[in-house]
Amino acid sequence: MKDVLIGIDAGTSVIKSVAFDTAGRQIAVASIPNVYETLPGGGVEQDLARTWGDAARTLAMLSDKVENLRSRVAAIAVTAQGDGTWLIDAAGEPVAPGWLWLDARAAEVVERLSARPEEIDRFRRTGTALIACQQGSQMAWMQENAPELLARATTAFHCKDWLYFKLTGERATDPTEASFTFGDFRTRDYSDEVIEILGLSAQRRLMPPVVDGTTRQARLAASAAAATGLPEGTPVVLGFVDVICTALGAGLYDPAARPGCTIIGSTGMHIRLATSADEVTIAEEPSGYTMPMPAPGAYAQMQSNMAATLNIDWVLSLGRGILASAGVERTAAEMIAMIDGWVDAARPGAILYQPYVSEAGERGPFVDASARAGFVGLSTRHGYGDLVRAVFEGLAFAGRDCYAAMGPAPLEIRLCGGAARNASLRRIHAAAIGAPIRTGKREEAGAAGAAMMAAVGIGLYPDMEACVAEWVTPLLGPAEDPDPDLAALYDRLFPAYVEARTSLRPVWRTLAKTRDRTA
Repeated sequence: MKDVLIGIDAGTSVIKSVAFDTAGRQIAVASIPNVYETLPGGGVEQDLARTWGDAARTLAMLSDKVENLRSRVAAIAVTAQGDGTWLIDAAGEPVAPGWLWLDARAAEVVERLSARPEEIDRFRRTGTALIACQQGSQMAWMQENAPELLARATTAFHCKDWLYFKLTGERATDPTEASFTFGDFRTRDYSDEVIEILGLSAQRRLMPPVVDGTTRQARLAASAAAATGLPEGTPVVLGFVDVICTALGAGLYDPAARPGCTIIGSTGMHIRLATSADEVTIAEEPSGYTMPMPAPGAYAQMQSNMAATLNIDWVLSLGRGILASAGVERTAAEMIAMIDGWVDAARPGAILYQPYVSEAGERGPFVDASARAGFVGLSTRHGYGDLVRAVFEGLAFAGRDCYAAMGPAPLEIRLCGGAARNASLRRIHAAAIGAPIRTGKREEAGAAGAAMMAAVGIGLYPDMEACVAEWVTPLLGPAEDPDPDLAALYDRLFPAYVEARTSLRPVWRTLAKTRDRTA
């Protein structure tokens, strides 16, 4: 009996394969830490052969965890980290290591392209701001600085496209990454006008066909069957980019409730559901992403903070370092266990924190590679707990800032990501955004979203709404309403948060120039 669906989620930190039954219950997970290399000059690269080898190993590892998996697997679906550029040649071999979304080499190209009047037309078509991590920006940099890479290549993939190619032998990409990078979100396809605006018409040959996994599947190739131990000919679905699959698995696709979805991971994604192209809000200042959902007429509009839990990691690491200097050792888990105590003891809204701790700056709801984190309002009365609370509040204000750029705030937020388990974070987010928070019990939302696409694609469900009703809705927790007093305080403080980040932009750029001169 074919009663198991497998979702592959090749993230920046971990590559995992997750087995689900056909009703959406998680059966088993096999994972391997991901490996990438940071280079001088802002480069961040990942080895293509190793990435496929690790993904194949996680599929093989599932067979040790799921009884009779080989005879039970109904379909495989793949999603992965977004953006980036993974080039292969005519023989299907890598031309160079894959460029990740963390790669900042194209920052100067983006600054130059973004200043042109044509950028407004490109933004209105894609609904997506131009930033250094995107394939279009990276290919524009290669065209100027490393044309030999593009000359040797015959196809430009994203990470999941590469894995789909290794699984099936087919060269393809999905509607999300095709349209926000090179296309028009309304058509879910490439746009020759956008490609021309980017100056990449000569590279159109590298862009693979666009396929929607809910309507088309390929088959597991013999070579992939040998590498994974799964049957040749098994249906394989190319999922949408990981953020869309994660939002799908976390409950964003609910046309009746029209919720928002906030993903608190290494980055922070804030996503609004639009049930038609006309509902998408195109901001005056280009920022954010617009992507189709794997359902007819539905779109996800999103703003993405470059750093979310990276801010929490930083402040906890700071505390661990201070304790270690005094001879007191604390593990990361022990520090996390103390967060609620620090937050509860601190006065709300005492300090404003700008959570732009990433070396790549910020991309939502504004794009500025020079943006950096900082505290506003420190005095001698503040202690470590005040810093921790300010970091949590800064993340919540950043979320509100992002939702404000996309129109009215959603009536409810579906929260996911590892940090969503923290009660203080949920309480602060609910009050800062001004909407109830619901947290799902789904552990592997990204892999689940990919598997849901496979479930619809092979006909287990008539449409995505029916799949969501069984896979997602029963796992959503109760709504946690905003504390009215805390919400009123944050309403008063939010304009100051926006004013602070607006006023600091010239300061960030001066600091960036100083760093460049002293590097």
